[in-house]
Amino acid sequence: MVSSSAFASIGLVNPKSPENVGSVLRAAGCYGASSVFYTGERYYRASRYVTDTKKMHTRIPTLGVDDLREVLPKGATPVAIELLRSAKPLPAFVHPKKAFYIFGPEDGSIDKKLVNWCQEVVYIPTQGCMNLAATVNVVLYDRFCKQAMVNPYADMWTEQAVSS
Repeated sequence: MVSSSAFASIGLVNPKSPENVGSVLRAAGCYGASSVFYTGERYYRASRYVTDTKKMHTRIPTLGVDDLREVLPKGATPVAIELLRSAKPLPAFVHPKKAFYIFGPEDGSIDKKLVNWCQEVVYIPTQGCMNLAATVNVVLYDRFCKQAMVNPYADMWTEQAVSS
């Protein structure tokens, strides 16, 4: 369960693949994300695909918006997940207590203005590109693991298990 003082929210920039959006929703449910926001017109098809087998879209607020900057959750730090030279590698990244993770589309990048708006930019070191769902899973799993290292006996989303 997400604590009122610690949470992770997800922002998707015009996701291309409805199958991946369904898988993102499943990851959000597995790792306790509090909400999923998306831009663009491609998402509406996702609800027809079986990748959201746990029906997370009925339990996690999933909202279409024109601009992710308009829905920054209160107190959250916007974090772009993007392959850029100036980005921090995920293994060295300290997750904010309240995070709004922003992911680009499978067939493009996050707009430069949106990246510049983010307080943190992080990349996942790999030998190749990952799809959207895999990227979301890796970031949320990294958050989960690092919280468990801080306090292995705490609920994964409690205040004690997240860095300040």
